[in-house]
Amino acid sequence: MPIYLDNAATTQVCPQAAQAAYQAMTEGFGNPSSGYALGQAAAARVKEHRETVARCLGCLPEELTFISCGTEGDNWSIRSAVEYGKRKGKHIITTAIEHAAVLEPMKDLERQGYEVTYLKPDRTGHISIDALTAALRPDTILVSMMLVNNELGTILPVAEAARAIKAAGSPALLHCDAVQGFLKVPFTPKELGVDLLTVSGHKIHAPKGIGAQYIRKGLNLKPLLLGGGQESGLRSGTEPTAQIAALAAACGAWQEEYREKITQIRRYALEVLRQVPGLEVISPGDAPHICAVSLPGYPSEMLVRDLSDMGICVSSGSACHKGKPSHVFAALGLPKRTLMGVLRVSFSAENTREDVDILAEGLTSITKNRIAMR
Repeated sequence: MPIYLDNAATTQVCPQAAQAAYQAMTEGFGNPSSGYALGQAAAARVKEHRETVARCLGCLPEELTFISCGTEGDNWSIRSAVEYGKRKGKHIITTAIEHAAVLEPMKDLERQGYEVTYLKPDRTGHISIDALTAALRPDTILVSMMLVNNELGTILPVAEAARAIKAAGSPALLHCDAVQGFLKVPFTPKELGVDLLTVSGHKIHAPKGIGAQYIRKGLNLKPLLLGGGQESGLRSGTEPTAQIAALAAACGAWQEEYREKITQIRRYALEVLRQVPGLEVISPGDAPHICAVSLPGYPSEMLVRDLSDMGICVSSGSACHKGKPSHVFAALGLPKRTLMGVLRVSFSAENTREDVDILAEGLTSITKNRIAMR
């Protein structure tokens, strides 16, 4: 097995989730919309799974809709919020360091005539609440702000944003991409004050292809998909019962001590990696599981490949970039040499100090080999 240090990209499916999915596929495989016993048993299990996920998220079961992934949830939130507020204005606020699942829909809305304000981070990757307050206008209909940045590990001021929107008397809905924050950072949608919130299963040891969308009770949004009326008519289509079972199992398997364990591994990593010749810490991370570093002058993709050859998995940023330069690191205004050598290192409770030591040794050997070649 490789040394896997890219848990912000995806996580290994836990045994509980894999077993739950297998049972749903082989034993409880009925269609939840069917009237006979096998189908109704599947429907009852979906109801139980919804209650489990809602309990872990801290919302009512009826406020939770199962979706396929974070990208779907972000797109749905943005487009439905704009539809909801279209009579009140055409101004939107987001940040320059959001995931592409938020930024690409924003670009599409700009082509349709909407005006989008992109809040820029400071050099540490944090967003100023004062900047948000200054950007709010009477015609602002949506604010979309992620909870944890997926490349820096910084925590954004979502709860403060909710208070600023309320204080300004703004009609804006507040959406939060909480994909990297779910179970890693303590929160509930109510505590954050959000109207819409998105999470994804494969970041918490559930399979890819399942997530959940929080929609505040009383907020009547346009359905994502029309059809048979599943998911309270908001997202029609036969429920993916195996994936839903796996998501609930992964939520149920999560233990509170994981958060502290991951935090300690990240802190140890920062201590050890600072000893690598020439390495710079770009962001130590606020969230437990993500930090960003750089070896200035070393191309990130080369570092990723060389480390992969050593059996070590890290990334040069979000997996969704697919080799393209990271807009997140670029937004920090880093020197070009620093920007070219950035790496994201992200952890799970399965990682050990030995994993970190091997990464540090690998990076050190790369720098020594380069010196020897000069």
